Amino acid sequence: MYDHERSLVSELSGKPFALVGVNTDDDLETIRQVVQEKNLTWRSFYDEKMAISKSYGINAFPTIILIDDKGVVRSVNPTDLDFSINELVAAAEKSNP
Repeated sequence: MYDHERSLVSELSGKPFALVGVNTDDDLETIRQVVQEKNLTWRSFYDEKMAISKSYGINAFPTIILIDDKGVVRSVNPTDLDFSINELVAAAEKSNP
């Protein structure tokens, strides 16, 4: 999945798109190693007490949540991720030229 996420970040550079990771693993040092080894360039949060996950009702991992440019959740685990992202990016570009 990291390869696909990395390609999305690259392809959508300069567009109204942001990838944010939320990690709930037990060991922060292991998370740091993965971020470095896998060259994860996007912002990622350590959700040690599951506050972020609980606020979005996440109970399975991985979970993908698409949020539009107004902060509204538009999709959870979309079946066609790329299509859904491109739709949201196009809508954001249209509403914020």
